[in-house]
Amino acid sequence: MSGITSPSNPRISRLQTLHTTRGRKKNGQFLMEGLNLLETLLDASIVPQEIYYQPTLLQRTPRGKALLDRLLYTRELPAVLVEVSERVMEAVSDVQSAQGVVSVLGLDALNADQLRARRPEKRRPALLILDDLADPGNMGTILRTALATDVDTVLLTPDCVDYLSPKVMRAAAGAHIALPVEANLAWAAIAERIALHCPAAPRTLLAEAGSEHLYYAQDLSSPFALIVGNEAHGPSKGAKALATLTITIPLANGVESLNAAIASGIILYEMVRQLGSQGDREGRPYKDTR
Repeated sequence: MSGITSPSNPRISRLQTLHTTRGRKKNGQFLMEGLNLLETLLDASIVPQEIYYQPTLLQRTPRGKALLDRLLYTRELPAVLVEVSERVMEAVSDVQSAQGVVSVLGLDALNADQLRARRPEKRRPALLILDDLADPGNMGTILRTALATDVDTVLLTPDCVDYLSPKVMRAAAGAHIALPVEANLAWAAIAERIALHCPAAPRTLLAEAGSEHLYYAQDLSSPFALIVGNEAHGPSKGAKALATLTITIPLANGVESLNAAIASGIILYEMVRQLGSQGDREGRPYKDTR
């Protein structure tokens, strides 16, 4: 354990570069900031390579105090545990009010195969494909929704926003730690994943405004892939070539389209409804919280 008080410290300068895609690729690391994400990591037995913490900030809340005790007095510690000053924590933080802890992980820490191995075996009909999605808030919200609806895997095309960026992390609220995501996939590789996911026959549904096929009229309880396209430009040529059917959400009052995250949620929760209404061979997989 050691202390850092200057934002110009080389270690802190390296952390600041992890706020950029280039810095993450160069260092082979990414950041997860905040109490909730670190607690979720440790609960999942994923131990960061480094943790930077500020005791005064953590001790502001009972939850922060408990996390600080967990870091200092248990054995589930990273290779490097570093105390920093409030000024340093503010320099490292990507939010207006720093929570007092930042975790550093290797790019392979959230390997999709390893995350899949941790999940209970269950029928998961949906394979979600995000086609050049550009907005980090949309990306994070979709990942959170995908985890909540128990999507099998999320596949990202190369021009998607970096799903390991701090803004996506915040919007996803911990979904990264349990949801298998595979990034930078060409359409040929995506086609292979779809074939494996839909062994009987590939079913690739493309969400697109104006289609004559309504989303709720489709069988979403059997294996399918869902493609959600770029917010501004819509689906790419690769997405259209791979689609076996376009589906749409009915819109009234001249509304042309919905936010990508909203559209994804509507379609995925129709899958949840269909699974809940027919039941699953292993029992209903979704908890009714009413």
